[in-house]
Formats: sequence, C-alpha cells, structure tokens
Amino acid sequence: MTPTRLRRAAIAAAAAALAAFPLLSDNAYWQNLAIMAFLLAIMASAWNIISGYAGYVSLGQSAFLGIGAYTAAIAATALDVSPLLTAPLGGVTAAGAALLLALAGRRTRGIAFVIVSFAFLELAAIVASNWSSVTGGNHGLALPLPTWDSDYLNLPFYYALLALLALTVAGSWAIRRSRLGAGLVAIRDDESKAEGVGVPAARYKTAAFAASAFPIGVAGGVYGYYVSFLEPAAMFDIVIALQIVLAAHLGGVGTLWGPVAGAFLLEPLAQFTNQSLSGPDAGSWRLIIYGGLLSVIVLFFPKGVIAELVARVRRWRGAEPPALPGRRLTPVPRALPWTPQPSPGTGPLLVVEGLTRHFGGVRAVDGCSFTVERGSITGLIGPNGSGKTTVFNLLDGGLRAQAGTVHLAGRPIHALPPHRRARAGLARTYQATRIFPSLTVLENLLVPGRGSRAGSGTGSVAGSTTRAREWLEFVGMGEYAGHPAGRLSYGQQKLVELAQALMLEPRLLLLDEPAAGINPALVERLCEIIRTLNRGGMTVLIVEHDLPLVLSLCDRVHVMAEGRVLASGPPGRIEHDPAVQDAYLGEHTTAGAAK
Repeated sequence: MTPTRLRRAAIAAAAAALAAFPLLSDNAYWQNLAIMAFLLAIMASAWNIISGYAGYVSLGQSAFLGIGAYTAAIAATALDVSPLLTAPLGGVTAAGAALLLALAGRRTRGIAFVIVSFAFLELAAIVASNWSSVTGGNHGLALPLPTWDSDYLNLPFYYALLALLALTVAGSWAIRRSRLGAGLVAIRDDESKAEGVGVPAARYKTAAFAASAFPIGVAGGVYGYYVSFLEPAAMFDIVIALQIVLAAHLGGVGTLWGPVAGAFLLEPLAQFTNQSLSGPDAGSWRLIIYGGLLSVIVLFFPKGVIAELVARVRRWRGAEPPALPGRRLTPVPRALPWTPQPSPGTGPLLVVEGLTRHFGGVRAVDGCSFTVERGSITGLIGPNGSGKTTVFNLLDGGLRAQAGTVHLAGRPIHALPPHRRARAGLARTYQATRIFPSLTVLENLLVPGRGSRAGSGTGSVAGSTTRAREWLEFVGMGEYAGHPAGRLSYGQQKLVELAQALMLEPRLLLLDEPAAGINPALVERLCEIIRTLNRGGMTVLIVEHDLPLVLSLCDRVHVMAEGRVLASGPPGRIEHDPAVQDAYLGEHTTAGAAK
C-alpha cells in the first residue's frame, strides 16, 4: 500500500472510530474529553488558515469563540429556539468581527500584528463585561438546559462538533488547494513579491481572517450551550488563545492535519491542568505552563513536534528525497503558449517622465525620463549606483515615486498599488531571484494565475494549471513542476521566476539582470527565450551589466548616470558615445564632455 493510501485509510479509520465511540461507551468523562478535543481542533485548524498559511500569527482567535457564544445565546433567547440552531449566526458575527480586525491590522505584521490581535481579544472582553444590558456583564449569562431526553446525554454536542470539525478541515483543505491558498502561502513567504505578481494581499488576508473566524464562531455557539453559562473571563481567555497556538505548533503549522493532531495531544494536558490547578493563581500557572511549552516548541521544533519527528525519522532511514539533478535543457519552443493581444493606443508602450526618488541626501533617481517602444527589446544600462534597479522598483510599485509619471499603453499607473500594476500588464523578475520556496514549482506559477490582467479572483487553480505547465515547458522546467521551488538551483529558480512573470501575460516584461550569477549555457538559453518572446509580440525592458549581451540583444538602449538618463539610441551609437564611455570610467560627465 502506498503512503498516500495508507494515510487515507488511517484517517478514515480514525473518523469511523470517533463517530462510533459514543455509541459504544456512555462514559461521560471520555465524551467530555472528546468534545473539548473537537473544540480545540476546530479552533486550531481555523487559526491555521490565517496564521499557518498566511503567516499572520494571531493571539486573538479565542475572541471569536466568545463572540460566537454570546451571539448564539442572545439570538436563541430572543427567538426562543435552541442555541444549536443559532450557532451559525455566531459564526457570521465572528466573521464580521474578523473583518474589523483585518482592517485594523492590515498594515501590521510580525510582532506588531500579534500585539494588535491580543488587544482585540482584550477589547472584546471589555465590551462583554461592560455591555451588561445585553451580555449580563460580569454576572454572566445563563442558557436554558437542553430539552432532549437525558438518555442522549451529550450526543448532540458531540456530533455537532465532530461534524463541524470535519467541515473545518475540509474547508482548510479546499482553501489550501485554491488560488487563495497559494496566494496566502506566497504572502507568508514574500508579501511584497506576492503583490508584484498580482496578488491583492489586503483582500486575500481579509478573506482568510473571515474564513478563520467563522468556524470558531459556530463552535462558540455550540460550546456556550454545552457549558450553559457564559462569563467574559472564561469566554475571552488568553489561556484558550495560547492553547490554540500551542496545538497548531505541536502538530505542525501550515499543514492540514497537524493542528488536529496537536489538539488531540494537548487536550489531555489541558484537562489535567484544569483538574490539578485551583485557586486564584490557577490561571497564572496555566499561562506559565502553556507559554513555556510553546517557547520550547518554537525554539526546538519550529515546524511542529510531529512534523519534525517525521522528518528526522525519514532522515534516519535515508528516505529523504534526493537532491534535484541538473537535466539537459530542451530547445526553446518556437511558438508561445499565449498570443499577446495588441495594446490599446499608439506611440510608445511605456512613457516615463520626471521620475524622482531620493533617500535622504542620496538622489537615487533624479528626474529620469525615457520611453519604451512597442514590440522592442530595450536596454537600461549604467554604472553601479546609477539608479537602474530603483527605476524598476518605481515602475512596479515596490517604491513610491516622489515625483514624475509612468504611463503604460497610455494609462497612468504611477498611483496604482503593485498588484494593480501587475494586472495592468507589467511583470518583473529580480536580480536576486524571489520565488516562493514553500510552494512547488507549479504552485509558484499558479499564484498569479492565468490572465491576471483580466482579474483572476480567488477561485480554483484548475483552470490555470494547463497554462502553467505550458510556460514551464517553454522555459525548460516542465519536469520540475512538482518539486519544492526552494530546493532548485539558482539558475533553475531564474527560469521559474521568468515563467511566473509570463503567467501574468504582460504587455511589458521587466528583466532585472537576468544573466547575473548563471552559467554561459543558461545565459544563451535566456537570450533565446527573450528573442522568442519578442518575436511573439512581447515588449521587453532589460537592466543588465553584461554590455555585449545588451548590445547584441536590444533594439534601443538608455544609459543612466546619477539617477537620470544620460544618453539614448541604438546599440551601435551608444557603444561609441563619449559621454557613455566617460560615465562608465567613473569620471564626471561634464568634465568628460569638456575634454
């Protein structure tokens, strides 16, 4: 039996055992333990969507548990129905609260976002404590006892949470396999690069927050009915937030089943501490225990205890996947997988006027102006420090210009965010490759998706897979589609990044030193790829220090010095321009002209 089938069989057997357990045993203690494990697994799996996939570590997810519990209880009382029926309303309210948190924390990351999420948890607790006319405040809110026959005991709660756990895991699986999931992992790896390939990071993060909060809110509605009494201190507890984070790290952050496995391992410890610790200092001791355990796991098992142990066993058994071999590159296909559409308007495709960016007293780009003609291969050259890469950063939106305008196909794009510039038809590669190492080679191309200029949305990646494989075959990386991108050689990563940019179907392709750091054979292949793209109708702008390459490849060359364009013209004229030679020799241009 293959490992995949064995894993599926084990999951099916575990699910069947959990479904049959309360029918085979009426032990209230073990049923309660299972119910609490389901609850923690739901919260950890939902937390994994925003924190594991997108990398935004939240200490406020337990707030959604309390929000869902109070919403379901208040709605059930008002409508005179069972809180189990109003639990989905708790999920909707929690998702709405998550949208507010996303708006508040959209410009923060790392430790700053951790602080914002913790502040949100504390704020929710304060609101619940002081809104006593609705929540009962610190006096608490009592729920009616279940109306079903006592013979059923906790079966409705058990199966409700088991079903919700199955739906949460299925939803997490669907998100990870969608373009939204690929985009979230790309945001975790390199958020600015993700924006540069057309990912609307703010929208993706907001959707992930809502998707993460909804199942926790629904679970809160069920849990509130299960405990039958709500009070802010218990429902908005930082200890629960730590348990969520700890369960995910225990099993494996960013994996599908890791948070679930971690929750089932952690819940017995939680039950033990609840029973063993009592008195006014019990909460503080639980914080110390969970905080210390989380610190140990993060320091020594950063990928999760289970994930790390599995990896170490594989290494011990010699089952680690072998290093990727270098294969002989196939000839570049003569036909493109995509036919470029004519850009609207007439005249130059790119018009840059007065572009300016200063860093303190350093004038990196100082009134730079140039054009790129449609269907051309244009070079942008100059000595080190002349501002070439800064110009690229200003063109793709990685930096904001302090002055000047940029028009692409007659449309002003200098005020657009990076992902909208990408969808307007601008794609870029980098001097030092910036791919998403946590994704496979194929998934790297699915992040931008097919036809991003038309707006690819956050739906299934199935429609883009064929086009992604075609571009990989075009650049010679088709055999590596399923390999982790982070394990490729530098030259192979260059090819993958180029294919990733081509998935945007750009009007203008920006190549930042494509020949830097790779062997001559690969340089020749890149040149052939660029010529093939250009023959197919694509316009290319290249920054490159290899002057013979630029002169042999480009139709027109712009030379930069001191942050502005010094000279422009065909390669033959630029090669013999005295001002250009003087700039490369490092002397002052005006002095060279005087000579």
